[in-house]
Amino acid sequence: MTPIEKVEGRAIPFGLKNVDTDVIIPAKWLKTISREGLGQGAFETLRADPDNLFDRPEFQRAPILIAGDNFGCGSSREHAAWALGDLGIRVVIAPSYSDIFSGNAVKNGILPVVLPQAAIDRLMAVAATDPIHVDLDTQTVTTPFQDRFTFDIDPFRKMCLLQGLDEISLTEKSEAAIAAHEQKIAKTQPWLTPTLA
Repeated sequence: MTPIEKVEGRAIPFGLKNVDTDVIIPAKWLKTISREGLGQGAFETLRADPDNLFDRPEFQRAPILIAGDNFGCGSSREHAAWALGDLGIRVVIAPSYSDIFSGNAVKNGILPVVLPQAAIDRLMAVAATDPIHVDLDTQTVTTPFQDRFTFDIDPFRKMCLLQGLDEISLTEKSEAAIAAHEQKIAKTQPWLTPTLA
């Protein structure tokens, strides 16, 4: 997973509330176990409109998405985070998220920033014409107009994002302790250790 510390660029001023995971990535795209290529199915029903935000030239590969309340509700499909990542999104800013989506986002290298609606409204206005800067280390979102919004994040999630650690890499960090434990079990409880014939 690619670490996140600072993300700066255009932000898609989406703002829609109660966007469920079926809107983020429709069910017909769930037949794959690959994360690659899902960006083309992201927000497919909305992108059917030729004037949609996602396909406008100024928002191509924008790394930030500004969303409305309850973003990522609905099913628990991890493909939603995969699709956003493949679309180029590294940060989503919204007033609230589904718990499962928020967890899936972090596990896939996407920072879910929670800000109050007044801050969302201001960022939506700025995003129409100017870039936004997100700094995970200082937990701030800033604009070229001296706006500065602070956000909270669980310290463990922050550490994982800053260091680029997913569940596999977290386990690998404990490889020596796991090996020592397995050796101890093999000596003290050999009946638990399978033997090869």
